[in-house]
Amino acid sequence: MPPSVDSKTLGRASLRFAEQADVDLFVETLGRFERGEIGADAWRAFRLIHGVYGQRQDDVQMLRVKIPQGVLSASQLDALADVASFSRGFLHVTTRQNVQLHFVKLSDAEAALRRLLESGLTTRGAGGNTVRNVTTCAFAGVAPGELFDVTPYAEALTRHFLRHPLSSTLPRKFKIAFEGCADDHGVTTINDLGFRAAVQDGVRGFRVTVGGGTGTLPVAGHPLFEFLPAAEILAAGEAVLGVFHRIGDREHKERNRVKFLIREMGFLSFREEVLSAFAALRLVAANISLRLPFDPQRPPEEAPPSSQRPPAPTAFEAGRAAAAELRGPGLLPVIPRGMPSELEFAASNVRPQRQPGFVSVVVTLPLGDVTAPQLRLIGQLALAYGDGTVRLTHDQNLVLRWIPTSDVGALSRRLATAGLGTPGAGSVTNVTSCPGAESCRLAVTHSRGLGRLLHDFMDGRPELAALAPQLKLKASGCPNGCGHHHIAGIGFQGSARQLDGRAVPQYFVMTGGEVTREQTFFAKTVARIPARRIPEATERLVELYAKERLPDESAPAFFRRIGAARQKELLADLEQLVPAQARPEDFVDPGQDGETFVVETKSGECAT
Repeated sequence: MPPSVDSKTLGRASLRFAEQADVDLFVETLGRFERGEIGADAWRAFRLIHGVYGQRQDDVQMLRVKIPQGVLSASQLDALADVASFSRGFLHVTTRQNVQLHFVKLSDAEAALRRLLESGLTTRGAGGNTVRNVTTCAFAGVAPGELFDVTPYAEALTRHFLRHPLSSTLPRKFKIAFEGCADDHGVTTINDLGFRAAVQDGVRGFRVTVGGGTGTLPVAGHPLFEFLPAAEILAAGEAVLGVFHRIGDREHKERNRVKFLIREMGFLSFREEVLSAFAALRLVAANISLRLPFDPQRPPEEAPPSSQRPPAPTAFEAGRAAAAELRGPGLLPVIPRGMPSELEFAASNVRPQRQPGFVSVVVTLPLGDVTAPQLRLIGQLALAYGDGTVRLTHDQNLVLRWIPTSDVGALSRRLATAGLGTPGAGSVTNVTSCPGAESCRLAVTHSRGLGRLLHDFMDGRPELAALAPQLKLKASGCPNGCGHHHIAGIGFQGSARQLDGRAVPQYFVMTGGEVTREQTFFAKTVARIPARRIPEATERLVELYAKERLPDESAPAFFRRIGAARQKELLADLEQLVPAQARPEDFVDPGQDGETFVVETKSGECAT
């Protein structure tokens, strides 16, 4: 191990990624902008690198907090709860294991960033043309059957690139993901760089793919290395990043992710450039900056937590977390009342760990929302029943790990009392949605409104949900992949049509998407349906699947097998809308409380 690196900075021992210099520089640069010393373009490029995005509302910002590997400590949950006071009293978990707070005034940014700094959280690299959050499978380290825990390697790559000179001067954003299981829970193939655990002749390593992505050009990553020794991941990552930095087209950023560069150059030419850069870096492998801060074959391991734990919150204290001071605009979280079935919750939200005697418990967050009081309670429950941390998931939930099996009942009751006991994690009722036009400058429709509509519809129809319990429903307000609709069994992409001079919100209905163990399938468009009819379209597709599927055939596989023509025919009448048939609700975007739908997109900052 390099002498200057302390292995105790890895994993649960320290989740600090923040530096005071970042916050000081942000405050200084904001002051320069306000005094007119730098222009709007320079300020925008700077703040994006620090995770501060403009919203469609001109006087507020979206603040994105980087959560490396999706891991949060109890103290960090407290910090996020405090920062939620600068937003709407709740925060949003994203499909990249980040946290977003919306409607934050720029005048509150310094206070928010300094509170995050205290707990080790950073917004550096959460936006702009940077290396974005390095993600992992939420069950890494505890998943039955995984080859090995990829978390230490992902964390090492995070720290290597967090303030790397290349990282904040790229042509476009760059996304990385790790997976240690046979199934690709971390959706590595839709990332610019994906690492899948592999072992060859007893040596740990990774199968590496490059150039994946969704958006306007959904494409699976190309195989860059069939086997890369774990010791060389920093050099390999830097080689790919260096080629992208050097060759990437900085003039046409709307089409310059790595996937577009590969399409322009040809994969073989791109790979040749990367391998040449990689060979040069390997010659200086003795350079401490390219060495992992631990033995690649014996990384730090996640051990069971101490048996000395603080007492659990009482039922009364848990109940207090169900009350929150929330304020608009936009959809606010609905705190469910009543106690769901513990058996139902256990069946859908409790997962065995590979460590005997322990389980992981998934906390379902409808639409990815969680309130400040709930965050504080979750931290207390993680300390009392688990290891003091949680992990965020790619479907916008969170996971409490290292729960003794004997404590599951007590934990689930406290979660339910706090409004956090919703069952159905990962099921058809657990709809994924991006923020949509509620705040995003690029979005056409309010995808969160559709997400809630679909959740309520499927939750209220248990007999329908039972026909395809594992079907994934995912919605986005525009063609970008923030809601992961391209890899959904049924995905919904927001758009609009004109009817008699009035705008009608509609969705492209896309089916057959999923990331399997061996292959990535992108959903294909089968209809364009007015928003209010989406539940009926979903019902028809689910019933068709239940009626005609083959034994053990998944819903995405079924939709791919029968093809788009059959589905188009099934949904054709729902597509049609003429003035004589139109109802007032056709001109209202779900979640908009009767407001007439207006298409109002602005210049986005994703490609700035």
